Amino acid sequence: MGKIIGIDLGTTNSCVAIVERSGGGKTETRVLPNSEGARTTPSVVALAKNGDRLVGQAARRQAVTNPRQTIAAAKRLMGRKFDDPQVRRSADRVAYEVVEAPNGDAWVRFGDRTVSPAEISAEVLIKMRETAEAVLGETVTEAVITVPAYFDDAQRQATKVAGAIAGLEVKRILNEPTAAALAYGLEKEGSERVVVYDLGGGTFDVTVLEITGGVFHVKSTSGDCDLGGEDFDERIVRKLAEEYEAANAVDLRKDPMALQRLRESAERAKHELSSSLETEVNLPFIGLGKGGEPIHLVRTMTRTELEQLTADLVERTLGPCRDALAQAHLAPADVQNVVLVGGMTRMPAVQRAVKTFFGKEPHRGVNPDEVVAIGAALQGAALGGGDEFEVLLLDVTPLSLGVETGGGVFTPLIPRNTTVPCEKSEIFTTSVDNQPFVPVHVLQGERPMAADNRSLGRFELTGIPPAPRGLPMIQVTFRIDENGVVSVDAKDLGTGRAQAIRIQPSSGLSKEEVEARVAEAEKNRKGDEDRRAQAELHNQAEALLHTTEQALEGYAQLVSEEELERAKQAAHRLRHALEAKGNGATIRVAYQELEAVNFALADALYGGLGGTSP
Repeated sequence: MGKIIGIDLGTTNSCVAIVERSGGGKTETRVLPNSEGARTTPSVVALAKNGDRLVGQAARRQAVTNPRQTIAAAKRLMGRKFDDPQVRRSADRVAYEVVEAPNGDAWVRFGDRTVSPAEISAEVLIKMRETAEAVLGETVTEAVITVPAYFDDAQRQATKVAGAIAGLEVKRILNEPTAAALAYGLEKEGSERVVVYDLGGGTFDVTVLEITGGVFHVKSTSGDCDLGGEDFDERIVRKLAEEYEAANAVDLRKDPMALQRLRESAERAKHELSSSLETEVNLPFIGLGKGGEPIHLVRTMTRTELEQLTADLVERTLGPCRDALAQAHLAPADVQNVVLVGGMTRMPAVQRAVKTFFGKEPHRGVNPDEVVAIGAALQGAALGGGDEFEVLLLDVTPLSLGVETGGGVFTPLIPRNTTVPCEKSEIFTTSVDNQPFVPVHVLQGERPMAADNRSLGRFELTGIPPAPRGLPMIQVTFRIDENGVVSVDAKDLGTGRAQAIRIQPSSGLSKEEVEARVAEAEKNRKGDEDRRAQAELHNQAEALLHTTEQALEGYAQLVSEEELERAKQAAHRLRHALEAKGNGATIRVAYQELEAVNFALADALYGGLGGTSP
């Protein structure tokens, strides 16, 4: 079995980690740097003007000039319907187009195609897989992927589809706060009640756990899938845009390129105000006046102003905190430690709010950007048979699961915060005489009426023999696996006839379409590898030319005219191949020729000295 990597698939940034054995026989958890040397990767995917797909920092760098084909925060659309009000709010904030898929899901327009958010997320997961493969030097096929604790079944299913498209077998879908608790508490002894407060780029979760030795028992979870750092950015964007429009009669939000510049400056200002009391937003030439003259945006923003703009967002996080504690039958004083997770917890106002609410200083001993990936890697090591990381995770389902009953009422079978995996059965009956079938409508949510909750699927139990209403006994059984994925069956206890449904991925893609996307991803991967190899060859060639030119300048008097001319000609041929943008074979031949000439020059310089290796 190969290594199982841990991936934090974030709204704003993603991260990958691995558990491996060091030279001394000890095991250690390592966050893996990507090809740019960064430990986190922007969860951004773009279609460049030349048709190349860009992922991560490369995609983010060109967002200003290509905003309509740069997809960020796709996680907020995962498993969501197009008519969801929260989807509409997210769509209004971005330059790319959010469209309705044939099954009613929210998809995005990407080039001349419409693609699901799962496909966009798969590109990020491919980048994470390739990062791990480059560092480890081996093929990676298995992963633990984290999701917000408050993700419903459809969102978890969409995450599994994204993993499949990326060529990964998803061994476990792990709740982000639970992953953070793993990283925080694995080596702690004794018993401790811990709250994980996770405020990331696009979602907020709060989870109450009891950690005893290697047992992590989630007592309750709550959260808000539409509250995160992007909402804080949006407040800054709105403030700056409204001021600019009032002063110059120009609405920057109607210009996609200007809006993207504004967003990037807002995010940068937010980051800087976490460590500074004020910062300057400086955007030259961001708009044009009525006479075509350029108008700049230069403004100082203070930390106090930011905190006033976002005070209600910080306060909004405390509602789920109260709810999670109430579900666990605890008071803030009963909690021994509060672990901060997610980049937004660096904001001083957030830290003050947490301290005031729980009455204690929050724990800052973990890196909020990396701790979730580390926890996922630890879970991967445990699933892979690592004896050093034997843990027992007792997680919970974030939302109630049940069926629709007479009058459109939602009848829960499995209440929220029930420990998973779990199974629960209940007996139902017919509502009219001689009813030949029973429809089963599976729902997830907390509202009393079925229409207000999330529909997960429908099926019918047929072949019920004629009988007075209320006499047939229909047993409906819900099962939730360790990933939080749902299956339901119904059985007529009189006849033994049964029917079942496994809730299918809500990505809008059939099994065949998912397989086609997997093949397409592999095809793109080959092209990406070729482009990467070409870029590396260019870099090596440029470096060789630079060192050759320096050597010829410094040691020309030490070699013969013939050797000098041979080196100059070889360098010229390589330079010409690069400038002509020749194919890889042409550049490689010229590179090898110049390399051989350099070796000959070195031999001429040092060959007669008879040195020995140190």
